[in-house]
Amino acid sequence: MAQLWGGRFTKETDQLVYNFNASISFDRKFYRQDIQGSIAHVSMLGRQGILTQEEMQAITKCLQEICRDVESGKLEITEEYEDIHSFVEANLIDRLGDVGKKLHTGRSRNDQVALDMRLYTRQELLVTNGLLKELLETILSIMEKHVDTIMPGFTHLQKAQPVTLAHHMGAYFEMFKRDRQRMYDIYQRMNYCPLGSGALAGTTYPLDREYTAELLDFYGPTLNSMDGVSDRDYLIEFLSALSTVMMHLSRFSEEIIIWNSNEYQFVEIDDAYSTGSSIMPQKKNPDIAELVRGKTGRVYGALMSLLTTMKGIPLAYNKDMQEDKELSFDAFDTVKGCLALFNGMLATMKFNTKRMYDSSNKGFTNATDAADYLVNHGVPFRDAHGIVGRLVLACIEKNIAIDDMPLEELQAISPVFEADIYEAISMETCVNKRLTVGAPGKEAMERVIAAAHEYLSKDWQDAIR
Repeated sequence: MAQLWGGRFTKETDQLVYNFNASISFDRKFYRQDIQGSIAHVSMLGRQGILTQEEMQAITKCLQEICRDVESGKLEITEEYEDIHSFVEANLIDRLGDVGKKLHTGRSRNDQVALDMRLYTRQELLVTNGLLKELLETILSIMEKHVDTIMPGFTHLQKAQPVTLAHHMGAYFEMFKRDRQRMYDIYQRMNYCPLGSGALAGTTYPLDREYTAELLDFYGPTLNSMDGVSDRDYLIEFLSALSTVMMHLSRFSEEIIIWNSNEYQFVEIDDAYSTGSSIMPQKKNPDIAELVRGKTGRVYGALMSLLTTMKGIPLAYNKDMQEDKELSFDAFDTVKGCLALFNGMLATMKFNTKRMYDSSNKGFTNATDAADYLVNHGVPFRDAHGIVGRLVLACIEKNIAIDDMPLEELQAISPVFEADIYEAISMETCVNKRLTVGAPGKEAMERVIAAAHEYLSKDWQDAIR
């Protein structure tokens, strides 16, 4: 058992206790961050004269070698070590002897693990942001191609008013854009360095925390050492943002599942993103969309787990906080996988534009426009609403659309109707006369698409690095 704290104890830890306490099985994921933080720490110790330049250079070189050996497979991270910190330090001491023992000067595992988790989460946030941007680019591409593709808009899963596929996709563009904005906000709050906080009360060594923060691309050091080692707000915020991403993906997946059904047939999912049935040869199942929908609960679970873990912890560090890792790592990987797969499915999906148009035309989605026509001819809206309600009922009885009813029958319901009613309630007119900001009309959508291109041209990830 490779331990960093054995001096106080007179006998070895029980094996079951050791196994229960150990974190090497999951915190091995951030060996790079642990070594990166150690190199920054030792560079600062050398700059401050706490270590000699020779010691600093020897430790730095050896840490870099350990990192290369792990990445090449020459050095294996085994479970004989309690955690990733003891693995790195033990191997350093094996290679350098007493000089390696100076690495931990002015540092605690508390601020070390706080740093590692923050560095790892920051990296995952940037990767997630990049995947969100790729998804937004795919959505925007669909919007550009389908400004004229008319489809029914729904409320309560019932056909409501005609929109366009571009407009429908634009709603998801706004959702995922907000998700990216949340990533930016979290980055701004989390990008401060806890290293140098010590166990909870700093250290008597003359550390230059500003320099360490600068080496690790942080904005600066955390300003309270107790908070520095016990803060997991940034991780809770990130898991909350990831839960929102998954909620948006799940809503989108639900629609694709519905659109893919035999009853709708709005889309055809590419064979590469579908599966068949083991017994029914005709089936083509939307498994990726269903799995994304299902995995949403998994990410929610990570958020609720960490919130529950943190709710009763007094200052400063407590071992409970080790529970921040496993479910978080799983949530990070789950969201990245879902974003990548969903984007691939969406990019290869085919849209049945005729089916969408026909569905819109046969679903009385122009009923509101028929009422507006009457209002524009002097009929009070409440009366117009009742007239069109009777008109829809008559159409249902005849199994026809409003557009298919002869003018004399329309006028029998209301003499206000004239021959221009058919143009007024055509699907194209219903959509394209809606030109207010955010509406589905072609001119309005083209302005939105231009704004979306401008937004995507400004990559905050490049600006902050």
